[in-house]
Amino acid sequence: MEDEELAESLFVAQQPGNIRIISNGVGSNDTSASASGVTVVLLLSAFVTACSAFTGGFVVGYSAPAESGILADLGLSTAEYSVFGSTMTIGGMIGAVISGKLADIIGRKNTMWILDIFYIMGWLAIYFAKGAWLLDLGRLSLGFGFGLTCFVAPTYLSEITPKILRGGFTSVTMAMIPFSLTVAYLIGSVVNWRALALIAIPCLLLLFGLFFIPESPRWLAKIGREMEFEAALQRLRGKNVNTSEEAADIKDYTENIQQISEDKILHLFQQKYAYQLIVGIGLMVLQQFGGLYGFAFYMDEIFELAGVPSIIGFIVVSIPEIPAIALGSILIEKFGRRTLLMISATGECLGCVLTGLSFLLQVFKASYSLGVGAIPWIIISEIFPINVKGSAGSICNLVNWFCSLLVSYTFNFLVEWSSAGTFFLYASMSGLGVLFTAKLVPETRWRTLEEIQASLITHS
Repeated sequence: MEDEELAESLFVAQQPGNIRIISNGVGSNDTSASASGVTVVLLLSAFVTACSAFTGGFVVGYSAPAESGILADLGLSTAEYSVFGSTMTIGGMIGAVISGKLADIIGRKNTMWILDIFYIMGWLAIYFAKGAWLLDLGRLSLGFGFGLTCFVAPTYLSEITPKILRGGFTSVTMAMIPFSLTVAYLIGSVVNWRALALIAIPCLLLLFGLFFIPESPRWLAKIGREMEFEAALQRLRGKNVNTSEEAADIKDYTENIQQISEDKILHLFQQKYAYQLIVGIGLMVLQQFGGLYGFAFYMDEIFELAGVPSIIGFIVVSIPEIPAIALGSILIEKFGRRTLLMISATGECLGCVLTGLSFLLQVFKASYSLGVGAIPWIIISEIFPINVKGSAGSICNLVNWFCSLLVSYTFNFLVEWSSAGTFFLYASMSGLGVLFTAKLVPETRWRTLEEIQASLITHS
């Protein structure tokens, strides 16, 4: 009863009519502040976060173009190369399990330091590999880094970005995963596998960029580092912006929400968090069961079935991707998360049907980049209160990686059963995603994290 009363008070305090609204939407009464809330520090922070997501997608895209070269140069068997491919998923699942707790204990920025170290070590291990063991170790390290990235990248961005920019910034960042997968495949078609491992430059840009970006203000408020919290918020909003009211809102909400419960896995399985957990896990399942990783890992086989040279097919398929990413980043704040996700999932469903009929993958790739690839991560970073965000993020992240394992493992078996049937199966999952989004997924556009989370506690 005490928890319910506290949640209700939080909800009332955060209603749009009761909070302090200002011209730039970021908690300031300074009418001279930029209407967009964009600063150099915010842009740099978004760029650095995008580098981590880009490197993660590059990890996924590396194995397909590198396969023939590694098999020839190192004399690996097909079974040994399959182990190499699967170690990324194992590393990703390990990273997913600890991602939330690690980010809660040492901070979002420090977690990005750690994931980048694993990225760098992984690429170097692959480059210098003379046999299967170092190759597998490098791939495991890369998977671990990517597992951390999937949680900390959208979480960090959602916690530093003004509400009117949060969707667009996070959308572009998480869309770097499928985009860099494409880049890896295209570059890998013209360079050897060792050179391709060294081309993962964004992980070096991430390394240098981390020196210049602040820690998440909301995480600093959560652990009671008040002076650093205010300084980080000021850097992100601009030195001439009055951040006192936004800072007060964040501190008040954080202090109150932590009275409800601590961040422990078992606390998530209470009725008040059931709705958020169903939405988060459901979005992760439906994102992966659309079949992206099956397409990514077995792209050559798909083009072979279609009778098209791999590189030509991949270029044609990838042409709509960049316009789709740009369009998604614009429309996410115009139409909202739910609407764009339903449009994107509908397009993905159509794309799977067309692929099953005539191997037209362009619609699928464009639809995925428009919203399905990024929006589930955005919503998960928004809906969980900071007192359970670490544990909730780890569970959702792990579900995502487990589903990607199922898709990549079963894809070849399904294609052998029926190539058309495989894509129709993925189409049906995308169709379920549309219904799930329409019925259960909340709209979070133009609301602060505190408003979203307080309203969802009362929803449960």
